[in-house]
Order: sequence, then C-alpha cells, then structure tokens
Amino acid sequence: MEKTSEIIFDKLVYSCAFESYKGHEEFIPDHFLGFQLSGETHAFHEQGKTIIKENTVVLVRKNQLIRTMKHPSKNEKYQFLSITLDDETLRQYSAENKITADQSFPDYQRLFFEPDDFFKTYFTSLIPYVHKTKDIPPRLAALKVKEAIELLLQSNPDLKNLLFDFSEPHKIDLKEFMNKNFMFNVSIEAFARLTGRSLSGFKRDFNKIFNMSPKQWLKERRLKEAYYLIKNKEKRPSDIYLDLGFENLSHFYYSFKQKFGVTTTEV
Repeated sequence: MEKTSEIIFDKLVYSCAFESYKGHEEFIPDHFLGFQLSGETHAFHEQGKTIIKENTVVLVRKNQLIRTMKHPSKNEKYQFLSITLDDETLRQYSAENKITADQSFPDYQRLFFEPDDFFKTYFTSLIPYVHKTKDIPPRLAALKVKEAIELLLQSNPDLKNLLFDFSEPHKIDLKEFMNKNFMFNVSIEAFARLTGRSLSGFKRDFNKIFNMSPKQWLKERRLKEAYYLIKNKEKRPSDIYLDLGFENLSHFYYSFKQKFGVTTTEV
C-alpha cells in the first residue's frame, strides 16, 4: 500500500496519506477551497502557522507562499480535498452574474467556514469525480467549480471582494519580504510576482538593495541561518536543511563547507 497518494482531475485535487509527511513548498497562484476530511494540515506561511483540523472548510488566498505538514489522525488516514478557483473561471462567473469587487477585502480576516450541510454535501459529491477521472467530462468539473463559488458567496457575500479582485499585487518592500521568506524553495519568478514586480524589475531592484543576484543571496542567507541554528540552537543539519530551502542534504553539506571552511560538526 502506498504511504501517500494524490489524485488530480482538472481543478480538483485529492490528497491521501497513511503517515505524517512534509508537503512541497508552494507558491499559491490561485485561490482554492479545501476540506479536511480526516487528519490535520499544518500550514506555515508569512503570517505564522495555521492548523486545519478535521471537518474544517478553508479558503486559501492566492499569491502566497505555504509550506505544509500533513498528519493522519489516530484512527484515520490523512485526507484533504481541494478545488482551484482560478482567475479565468472567476472572471467568467463575475461577468455572467454581474458581481464585482467594490472594496478591499481585509487581510486579517480568517477564511474558515463552519462545515454546514451545504459544504459537507458539496465536498462529499466531489469524491466520485476524483476517483473516476477517465469517465467524467471536464464540463462537469467546471460546474462543480461554479457551485463552490455559489456556496462561498452564500456563506459570506463580502467574499466577492476577495474572489473578484483581479488587480495585480502591489509593489511591496523587497528587503523586508525576502528576509521573511528566504527559506521558501520556490522560483525567482514566484518571488517577483509576490513582490509586485516583473522578473526583470525584481532582479534590477534586488541587485540595487543586496548588491548580488537573487540566487546568490538566497544561498548565502540560508547558509547564514543554518550556521546560527546549528551553533546556537544545536539543530541537526538533517532536521533543518529542507526547512531552509535546500533540496538535498549532500548539497547542503557541500555548500556549508564551501562557505564557512568547516563542516557542520566542527561549528
């Protein structure tokens, strides 16, 4: 039996696991609506940590970085079901129903929902779709996405200001953002988008602030943090290298020795 599995059908994603595991670090380009069928998802992001408990519905905002730990419950496997609400679908829905954003949606508002009968029935109805991907035409999946939008607006009409806000991310403080998010192992393109810049604009601004390329700075910053954690917090390299954005342990050891002239055990 596989320890983890993921089934993807169009905009529907079903994740299953039989033991705790770390999910991939992700740049979330689109909103998505998720339901924790069993177990827990621990999500780490710029604002801190969010625990999505069993039987919880959550709307995850687009344009953010997230790292997850996925934990099965004692008597159940880990199961999480999500549906992507992409800009193209939301623009179409907005035009068809003449619903538009008329003010900013507050950043501090928590996006959890009581799993009422409507939400429970909705997510239960998605299970056959993800398990019969060869038999279900994409048109039916599109209808389920529209149904999700209807349920969200029914639960909170003000969500129109989140779902139908198609403005580009505004330009933010690059230095502050990078020092908060350097550990996320995502593309330079993702960092550029999150700071409200084109790729060329991001590289240009980055070089002005840090006097080096983004790739070089990220490596230096992650190694500096690793040195601190090993020396002052007595952390083991095997416990921190992934959290600091390194893809494999051997590369981390090599980079550390090259940077500091000593091995991790000599610090």
